Formats: sequence, C-alpha cells, structure tokens
Amino acid sequence: FTEMWERFSYYGMRALLILFMTAPLSGGGLGFDTAQAGAIYGLYTSMVYMTTLPGGWIADRLIGAQRAVLYGGILIACGHFSMAFPSLATFYLGLTLIVVGTGLLKGNISVIVGRLYAPGDQRRDAGFSLYYMGINLGAFIAPLVCGYLGQRVNWHVGFAAAGVGMVCGVIQYVMGGKYLGDAGL
Repeated sequence: FTEMWERFSYYGMRALLILFMTAPLSGGGLGFDTAQAGAIYGLYTSMVYMTTLPGGWIADRLIGAQRAVLYGGILIACGHFSMAFPSLATFYLGLTLIVVGTGLLKGNISVIVGRLYAPGDQRRDAGFSLYYMGINLGAFIAPLVCGYLGQRVNWHVGFAAAGVGMVCGVIQYVMGGKYLGDAGL
C-alpha cells in the first residue's frame, strides 16, 4: 500500500504538471510555453529515476532501506504540499523535494519487498504481484482524482491531493512497519 500511495502521488502530480505549467497566468498556471514546460517535465521525470542510484547507495551505506523509504516518503509529501502554494519558488522546491524523496523511496521499497521472503520462498512471486498491483492501482486512480481536482477546482488543490496520498502512504508504512521485521535494515 505504501507504493500504491507513492504512485498515486507521483502520477497524480504528473497528470497536472504540463497542464499547470502551460496554463495562462490568468488561469492560475505558470504561463510557460510548451517547449519550456516539456523541458522541465523531461528533466524532472529523468531525475526521478536517476536519483534511485544515489538513493540506493545512501540506503546501503548509511541509513538502511527502511529509513530511506520513510525519509523519502516524507520528502515526497513535503514536495507535493510545497507545490500547493502558488509561487514559482515553491513549485521548483516541490519538484526538487519529490525528486530526492523518490530517489530514496523507489528502489529501496522494492528491496524491502524482496527481503521479506527467503531465497526460494514460493510466496515471493505473489508478494511482488501484490506490490505491482498496488503500483498499477495507484497509477490508475491518481489522474482521476488529482486531475479532476486540479482542472476543475484549483491546480494547487490537485497538488495537495497528491500530498495527502503520500501522507497516507507514510502513515501506512509506519503502522505496518512491525511486519517488515529486519527486511531492509
């Protein structure tokens, strides 16, 4: 469920990102042209995936996967809530926090799922199937909820909804932490 909510927050915000950047200032957007918005979007999405390498290194060498996922989730939520405030500075701060947080969370949560099962344990495949179902469910629901709120209510409400989703993921992660044992410590 933690990964489901992380994907909800990620795809919920992505559903709004280009639309928000290219919406006119009078419509509450940033008024960027499509080339500038596309460049920012491309840089943002590539950095989300590239930061998993240093995120894995930090977890392996310094804080462990469980703490990396927790800190990453908190940073992601802070990033979404930063984007809920209407200013260019909080927009870029939010993107940066989400990139760093996802770098800590994304690769390490997969490691934890893998370490829940001993090598050869037949439940491992089922565990990863549930994990990927959560990813797909979060990615499916996110644009419907955040996209609707962002386009019909207010862009920043849509970004805040993505943050609420990540807060749900962090709460679920903390409450379910007792079931992780020493996986990813």
